[in-house]
Amino acid sequence: MSAPFITEAAPLSASLAVALLVGVGFGFALERAGLGSARKLTGQFYGRDLSVLKVMFSALLVAMLGLFWLSWLGLLDLQALYVPPTFVWPQLAGGVLFGSGLIVAGLCPGTACVSAATGRIDAVFVLLGMFVGMLVVGLLLQRWAAFFESSAHGAWTLPQLLDLPYGVIVAVVVVLALAAFFVAERIERGTR
Repeated sequence: MSAPFITEAAPLSASLAVALLVGVGFGFALERAGLGSARKLTGQFYGRDLSVLKVMFSALLVAMLGLFWLSWLGLLDLQALYVPPTFVWPQLAGGVLFGSGLIVAGLCPGTACVSAATGRIDAVFVLLGMFVGMLVVGLLLQRWAAFFESSAHGAWTLPQLLDLPYGVIVAVVVVLALAAFFVAERIERGTR
């Protein structure tokens, strides 16, 4: 048994409505956390403000624990969820490009949308740059297809990779998150 918007049988309009609600909710949470500000995001790199780590790790924990408990209660089949395939080199290159853009712009795509929605002009230019980049990649996709399809490894998950039960991975991630929150608080106190 799973939620109707997770199955393939769900109408496209229902899936899009759920995606819109989740996106607006996530954007609202980002703005309420102050993550529409490039200064707040770049504070992460200087150890002054580790809100990004705390907010994003919290979001990861909520999603992970929600999936774990829904699965444990028999309300969701984890095997029915789509996990994107792993392409090591293209994803590493994408991570470097994403990280470089975040350092230069001070915003990631999600926070740029939030920032632009609140009227910040710099975010509008970040979004324009992102759309130009997507257009360029789209136009050159055929030429780069061999690279994009290289180093395919199927859908990797931590339980499969580490050969550990899902519950053990959940417990380890929760402990790591609590440790990260504790260390983040100590770092922030030290920089004040």
